[in-house]
Amino acid sequence: MTATSSPRTLRIELPELTVAALTWGPDVGPLAILLHGYPDSAWSWRYLGPALAAEGYRVVAPFTRGYAPTDIPSDRDFNIGALMHDVLGLHRELGGGDDAVLVGHDWGAVTANAIAAYEGSPFRSVVSMSVPPVPAMTKSDLSLRNRLRLSRRQVRMSWYIMFNQLPFVSERSLDRLIPRLWRDWSPGHDATKDLEYVFAALPTLENRWAALRYYRSVPSLRRPNARYRDLQRVWRGAPRVPTLYLHGADDGCMQVEYVAPVRDVLPPGSRVAIIDKAGHFLQVEQPMAVNDNVIAFLAG
Repeated sequence: MTATSSPRTLRIELPELTVAALTWGPDVGPLAILLHGYPDSAWSWRYLGPALAAEGYRVVAPFTRGYAPTDIPSDRDFNIGALMHDVLGLHRELGGGDDAVLVGHDWGAVTANAIAAYEGSPFRSVVSMSVPPVPAMTKSDLSLRNRLRLSRRQVRMSWYIMFNQLPFVSERSLDRLIPRLWRDWSPGHDATKDLEYVFAALPTLENRWAALRYYRSVPSLRRPNARYRDLQRVWRGAPRVPTLYLHGADDGCMQVEYVAPVRDVLPPGSRVAIIDKAGHFLQVEQPMAVNDNVIAFLAG
């Protein structure tokens, strides 16, 4: 499947940084903000963006902080509260209303899940892909033995998180690491075009440092900047707004067994779906199935 239309480009001035974005659809209409993850770029929305535009949405897919051509923020803060702050700033600067929707994948899903838990969120609905809300990760009806088995396997699959903590070494290893992650996480998918987009968004060591800083900020004892602290406090909470959660059946990054508890932590009006024949980057592996699920959920 090919993307149905080429995006326009947009630059949005926020107080902390200038955000570059791809955009599809009309100049007016409900705002849809689409957040990419790691190692990825806004181009992973090249299928969903046009599909939502055809439904009348004003679609904006930013390159998140640190990913070129978006700025590396001067405050050097990559805590989840800072990522949330950027999204809320985009909603404000783009004139989003209470009919706006938010879609996130991987780190974009972490951000979207956190905003879904925020009592001041301006988004009516959230779509989250490949990373469940935190409360679902700690909830399970499995036996202790099976939980330990699942946890041991996930630790082995998540080795890259510890590797990404290594300063200097990991930044200089991304030319080899990123193609390996795409192969492991989305087995069988031809990621040639995706990798071109990824490396275009990570052209310098400073950009690569920024992308890895997302991971390094989670275990950090350093508090986020004051402007982000009110948002940071909610990121482990359960969603408060209707949420669609999607996960690839063959995800090599996050085991599909973690999906079962998601239903128990989502509010009324939410849905969960597993996408067959898809790995971690399901929106580019099975775009028709993902698009259909997202459009049906938002219409409902």
